[in-house]
Amino acid sequence: MSTELRPSRVPHHRNGMRVSFEFFPPKTEEMEKTLWESVTRLAPLSPAFVSVTYGAGGSTRERTHATVKRILDETGLTPAAHLTCVAATREEVDDVVRGYVAAGVRHIVALRGDPVGGIGTPYAPHPGGYVNAADLCGGIKRLAAAEKVEIEVSVSAYPERHPESPSDEADIDMLARKVDAGATRAITQFFFDNDLYFRYLDKVRARGISLPIVPGILPVQNFKLAQSFAAKAGASIPSWLADRFAGLDDDPATRKLIAAAVAAEQVFDLVDRGVTEFHFYTMNRADLVYAICHLLGLRPIGASAPAATAAAEAVA
Repeated sequence: MSTELRPSRVPHHRNGMRVSFEFFPPKTEEMEKTLWESVTRLAPLSPAFVSVTYGAGGSTRERTHATVKRILDETGLTPAAHLTCVAATREEVDDVVRGYVAAGVRHIVALRGDPVGGIGTPYAPHPGGYVNAADLCGGIKRLAAAEKVEIEVSVSAYPERHPESPSDEADIDMLARKVDAGATRAITQFFFDNDLYFRYLDKVRARGISLPIVPGILPVQNFKLAQSFAAKAGASIPSWLADRFAGLDDDPATRKLIAAAVAAEQVFDLVDRGVTEFHFYTMNRADLVYAICHLLGLRPIGASAPAATAAAEAVA
């Protein structure tokens, strides 16, 4: 995927451009400082929402809830709280949903969650829990109706198929079940080959599924870490991408510039092919994501944009 970057490629799209940002709850005081620096940096771009990831276990759930509540209390952003059904009873999950509702959350990203034994081990639903993400979607919508509130439910989608799905058809059948249970948006697992996304989109539409399928974009902050994520998620790393980062292990400054160029190429190609909504996996780091959004024509609302980062200037 090689595209020439020209200033004229994006401006006619920017008024209809929608972005969202994903963060994970911090484990340490230093990580919390980094997170809030990133939130502060990206908030003026007025994202449609920001999502906060969620894992099994009480401490992780508490950190997620605390992060979501702070976003609600201290910013004007709309948070979307992630929720999984792994290793929990229905009652426990429902209590989390009620807690979100009480805090003011009206958007949940419903996910099954990784197996208790870790990725690659067999998944078994909790005996008293929700069976899968579709079941969880239905539970959230039923609880929302009982609480007399509207809760938007987003779900995941997999251009390269979920690692545990036996076939593409079974994978898309599961997405259809999520839609039937009340999901109104799907956010994809990250990918680096845009053709994979469009082939997947064709299959989804052929199945009669019409909800938005928002591409999930992972700017490559660290190539080795991205390789590790991809291996666990069943996402492929194209050879051209590996070549771009070859020999840069000890050159973080050049890696940052290459990362900005690669992400800009991917996003611009998607825009040229009609995509106007993006979900960025920020890894709690703002600069690279901000640079990409700047190149897309997004600017702080009601204020002049701060100086573009060196990465943005290098690829503009």
